[in-house]
Amino acid sequence: MKKISLAQCNDYDPTRVREALVSLLEPLGGMGAFVRPGERVLLKPNLLAAKDPEAAVTTHPAVVKAVAELVREAGGRVLIGDSPGIGGFRKVADKSGISQAARESGAELVAFDETIELNGAGTFRRIAIARAYWEADKVINLPKLKTHEMMTMTCAVKNLFGVVVGAEKPAWHLKAGTSREQFARLLLEIYLLKKPTLNIVDAVVAMEGNGPGSGDPIELGALIAGINPVAVDTVAGRLAGIPAELLYVEREAARMGLPGTEIGALELFGVPLDRFGGKRFNLPTGLDVQFGLPAFIKNGLRRHLLSFPVADARRCVLCGICRDACPPEAIQIKNSSLVVNQKSCIRCWCCRELCPHDAMQVRRGALLRIATAFSRPRGKRR
Repeated sequence: MKKISLAQCNDYDPTRVREALVSLLEPLGGMGAFVRPGERVLLKPNLLAAKDPEAAVTTHPAVVKAVAELVREAGGRVLIGDSPGIGGFRKVADKSGISQAARESGAELVAFDETIELNGAGTFRRIAIARAYWEADKVINLPKLKTHEMMTMTCAVKNLFGVVVGAEKPAWHLKAGTSREQFARLLLEIYLLKKPTLNIVDAVVAMEGNGPGSGDPIELGALIAGINPVAVDTVAGRLAGIPAELLYVEREAARMGLPGTEIGALELFGVPLDRFGGKRFNLPTGLDVQFGLPAFIKNGLRRHLLSFPVADARRCVLCGICRDACPPEAIQIKNSSLVVNQKSCIRCWCCRELCPHDAMQVRRGALLRIATAFSRPRGKRR
């Protein structure tokens, strides 16, 4: 559980990706240590939206294809599934290159459209997840390393939120999304319902800035693998140079007593961390400074401390996708324009994550703008 392997892979050339994956898995026993002949193995990539692979929004098809081939060679039957944030599964799979990867590797695409309700053992007592995920013999989690406007980073643990199907996602944002700590606990309790057999992170080209859907690709040249997704995320956060206090999933995992949150307690194999250049990702502009403040201060200074989504009229086509997906129903179309009710907005940033036109922008409160200006480092960041 404590072993984390890293490999260098500087591009998505199929041969180099396969060689890097074989090297990556060798310290963990190879794919044969995780897959037995005849097992139904579900690959769970990040298929957030119908974007080209070069946008770094989704797990790259070269990684998915190579993993599928290694699973088949170990005797497994390969399934590939997810529940995209926006758009149908087939459309997203086609645009992201995953459909072609499935055809070429002999894998079967499986839409997450049927659910099974499970009893949780923690804060959240009833959680419905994709039946295909639950019934698979083994699950290999294939996240993309990206920044995230609500949780700072999305990687192995956050990628498993994709097993929540369709309209259940915004419903959970409404139930648990008013606090990053609460939402992090939800993510961890989903992970604990059915732990993935293996986690392999696509960080060859990651995403920084306003992720997970509107950020900028950043070349990192890394693949990460491990059994424990919390431990995998700890290493991913270190690679991205994200301050530990902003890794809300790791902080909540530590409070829950889950292993994997301390980098010093992990056994690292393969390429040393410092070989990847010590890059520090640009973080989302939507991050705010309200968490941890007393309630009377938060309530009184809310508009000045927080960031809020606003529509860019030049890009917004009034398609209504953000309105329909908004968990607290804080978005309306009035007089041919998009209006966000700041009092109702919970800043889950689903609107920005799901907007196909990148029309939802961030407006910072005055105090947040001042705090950001004073905290900005001098000179070049990297």
